[in-house]
Amino acid sequence: MGTHRRLGGYRLLGEIGRGSTAVVYLAMDAGGREVAVKELVPELTGEPEAISRLAREMSAQARVRSAYVARLLDGAVSAQRPHVVMQYVPGCPLNDLVEAYGPLRGDRLVRFARRLALALGDVHDAGVLHRDVSPGNVIVLGDRPTLIDFGIAHESGAEQITRRGMVVGTPAYLAPELIEGERATTASDVFSWASTAAYAATGRPPFGRGSLHGVCFRILRGQADLDGVPEPLAGLLRAAFRRDPAERPAARWFAGALADAAKGDGVVAA
Repeated sequence: MGTHRRLGGYRLLGEIGRGSTAVVYLAMDAGGREVAVKELVPELTGEPEAISRLAREMSAQARVRSAYVARLLDGAVSAQRPHVVMQYVPGCPLNDLVEAYGPLRGDRLVRFARRLALALGDVHDAGVLHRDVSPGNVIVLGDRPTLIDFGIAHESGAEQITRRGMVVGTPAYLAPELIEGERATTASDVFSWASTAAYAATGRPPFGRGSLHGVCFRILRGQADLDGVPEPLAGLLRAAFRRDPAERPAARWFAGALADAAKGDGVVAA
């Protein structure tokens, strides 16, 4: 990529992420501010479904206002090169951080889990389901998480196409009802929050690694590995892992439950 390549009103500085449907660039706006620009890969720019997904992503992310969620800044889904522009979040994805330096510990872990619950509470209060809360979609700077990637997010009342055998999201962090083809809800996001917090605490996916079939089997059986997760977090994660979605407390409830344990957190308790 040339050093002066542009997209819309943004100068692209370098590629920082790539998936099967889009490329994410670090870019600069006219004011010299660093932003993240997500562009559809060229082979999808003429695909109506890909354009619709990008439009849904923009619509969902635009509704959310949170100190712990990347903000949508701009976008043009009907442009020749469809793209969205988001706040650039410095830091490291949780999975890369834990792999390099080990699990989060002590007060840092509690503050991380609480702030991620606050992020999810803000998403849900905006009428949005994230649907892919996982270690790869949480950027960490110190003990401050920022939730990113609304690529499969939905507004809460939006139509969802689900069926048994169709897994949408990061499988190791999915709620059991999604594996069974049920609709995503705020409770399924809460389950994924708990799986991500468990990973932060132990460095292990709570339902193990290996084959997709084996991981899904353990999720469906409720066989969460929480060995090494300290209290009170472990007890809260068990509540978030309840098999019946109706029995899982809301994200903001978990943030409040962790408030007393979050020593040194300057954020007002929810």
